[in-house]
Amino acid sequence: MPMIRLTVPSGALTKEGRATVQRDLAAVVLRWKGMPDTTFFRSLAWGHLVELPEGAQVTAEDDAPRFLVDITVPGGALSERRRVGLIGEVTKTVLAAAGLPAQEALRVWVLVHEQPDGTWGAGGSVVRHADLVALAQKKRANVTEARI
Repeated sequence: MPMIRLTVPSGALTKEGRATVQRDLAAVVLRWKGMPDTTFFRSLAWGHLVELPEGAQVTAEDDAPRFLVDITVPGGALSERRRVGLIGEVTKTVLAAAGLPAQEALRVWVLVHEQPDGTWGAGGSVVRHADLVALAQKKRANVTEARI
């Protein structure tokens, strides 16, 4: 159940990048969380694209576009190794969507927010990380059985 918010200056993404970046980021986050690539889990990966109006984002040095990716996941969903891999691949995905080379990686900031267990709710109920893990294992088992 990741929630992904990509904040960009208006016009900073390529036309193709703007059309695909939200689903691309969702796939990256689900993969690094170890969730199965199923319709159910893809439907839980919410993405928000926030485009800032011209001139709304600058640094003290220049006005080259910068990109902020906020990723919220249940607490305990990412090990240190997974968090490092996630941040690297998210950065590459955003750079590609903007048509920028790898040398511009410092323009992309990724903030991973781990929501403490018991503080995330959906459908009127508390959603716990352990419940999501059990559900993912069940979905994987069903996919494996269907292949046999």
